[in-house]
Amino acid sequence: MSDEKFFFPSKEVIEKATVKEYDKLYKYSIEHREDFWAEQASQLSWYKKWDRVLDKSNPPFYKWFTGGKTNIILNAIDRHLLSPLRNKLAIIWEGERGEVRTFSYYSLNREVCEFANILKSMGVEKGDVVTIYMPQIPEQLFAMLACAKIGAVHSVVYGGFSSAALADRINDANSRVVVTADGGFRRGKVVELKSVVNKAMELSPTMEICITVKHTGTEVYMENGRDYWFHDLKALPIAGQKCETAEMDANDMLFLLYTSGSTGKPKALVHTHGGYSVYISATHKMVMDIKPEDRYWCAADPGWITGHSYIVYGPLINGATIVMYEGAPNHPYPDRWWRMIQKYGVNILYTSPTAIRGLMRYGDSWTKKHDLSSLRLLGSVGEPINPEAWRWYHHVIGQDKCPIMDTWWQTETGGFMITPLPITPLKPGSATRPFFGNEMAVVDDNGKEAGICEEGNLVIKSPWPGMAAGIYGDPDRFVETYWKKYEKQGWYLTGDAAKKDEDGYYWIIGRTDDVIKVSGYRLGTAEIESAMITHPAIVESAAIAIPHAIKGNAIHIYAILRNDYKPSHELEMELINHVVHQMGPIARPEEVKFVDLLPKTRSGKIMRRLLKARIMGLPEGDLSTLEE
Repeated sequence: MSDEKFFFPSKEVIEKATVKEYDKLYKYSIEHREDFWAEQASQLSWYKKWDRVLDKSNPPFYKWFTGGKTNIILNAIDRHLLSPLRNKLAIIWEGERGEVRTFSYYSLNREVCEFANILKSMGVEKGDVVTIYMPQIPEQLFAMLACAKIGAVHSVVYGGFSSAALADRINDANSRVVVTADGGFRRGKVVELKSVVNKAMELSPTMEICITVKHTGTEVYMENGRDYWFHDLKALPIAGQKCETAEMDANDMLFLLYTSGSTGKPKALVHTHGGYSVYISATHKMVMDIKPEDRYWCAADPGWITGHSYIVYGPLINGATIVMYEGAPNHPYPDRWWRMIQKYGVNILYTSPTAIRGLMRYGDSWTKKHDLSSLRLLGSVGEPINPEAWRWYHHVIGQDKCPIMDTWWQTETGGFMITPLPITPLKPGSATRPFFGNEMAVVDDNGKEAGICEEGNLVIKSPWPGMAAGIYGDPDRFVETYWKKYEKQGWYLTGDAAKKDEDGYYWIIGRTDDVIKVSGYRLGTAEIESAMITHPAIVESAAIAIPHAIKGNAIHIYAILRNDYKPSHELEMELINHVVHQMGPIARPEEVKFVDLLPKTRSGKIMRRLLKARIMGLPEGDLSTLEE
């Protein structure tokens, strides 16, 4: 159902929803924040209960559930083995070539114990950082979970980074063990991984041991005393099927995850066992509305935060059945995802606007070949979703009955910060309202609250359990990057521009360096790109600001055309006028350039600063997150 303003959830969705009412619970969660989070934490298992919910003695280095003893594995695997869940499917994995592997919670535990014992036999101890550089195969998850089980810290590096970028991350973390595979599959081709690791190890003084999973069968160079085949180690007595879970302090490190800014070297965000477990399990359960019979598919990569929180840990803590896929969404045909949704009876699909727009360009006929009626909820992550793509996703994939959980959050936040619930009336393109316990605001540079629909800096006013504990080895940079600007108020600066409408709904405009100021007017790149995509010729675009003698900045647009359109000067003029018609003369683009691809990070965000640097002949900065 919808009216002019809102899309309302169906009766069936409301009846199934975990949370039936937002306002009252939100008010309670703000006024009694520590009580609210203690209630959520009480739904998990602990070796020893916490003494304090929140320690605010050393801001911004907040500590959650101090004195508590736990391990994320206690909740993600161990406790399920004592219930009927032990025989439930934990993972359904499909490879690009069609092979399928499945693991119950019982067999997942066996695999994780074996992997943990192998790591221990290689001298990995509590607190050691293990680097994981792998394709999307079950062993990637086993390696992450095995590190957590023995109290080691995993640093997952996306299996597509260059050897130099991988070496930087290995060296920064002082990692001595790396886990990889011979290769992965992407669009029918083998992506070599072991050869990249070999080069990275030459650039790394700390790296001593490499464990390699045989996946593609590609021939790779293995060095005696350094390189070990995983299947060989698994066949030895060292890989016993029992391994004790290490008892960890709630604030012990669980993982490092590197994220890039527009300047400077990538920074490793630290997440811990206790607060992170509580936050991601609560957000996943309430927003994705997980039910025991659900089959849940987060079509991200475990190599970035969405994969950590909402492929691996959140779903496993909540006892869900996870669908995993290694490969491209359009290989061998553009209906690969829709075929899998029908085949496995997927109920919840969580993906990025980039993937949605990429599949939308193929039209509706590919989706119509498949029965998508099992879907109950859809999700969006990674960047603001333009209303056009939102409507297509809702109408064509969700068949007008699946609400879209358009989630705003970051590597730094650990989990959803602004998000609808299944019961929330939706507005296409808005992330709606804050999740429980989170106070957010849109403010100017001095910290003054912006007016209704006025743009400003998005800030988080209060600590939350999923928050990063710091930047590994660089506490000063953590303070400088996120807390310095609003130090007096004690607010976290997200680095995103946003506005809040008359209904209290938040609209994310994009990174603050993605806001274009033309003749004194602030225009969001996301708004300009949304205007572009309403033209039938355009499938995706990127807007950037180039200095202009009169306006201060002029808008330049890079655009990808649908298959049945050809670049021409006439089409360029038509598109410029289309943007003017959609947004007004202030938003007139200086030019529209037609391209086949846009530079993107591994997590699907358009690298606008790179387009700008290229057009202006400036240094390109850190390219380690650039997709090939």
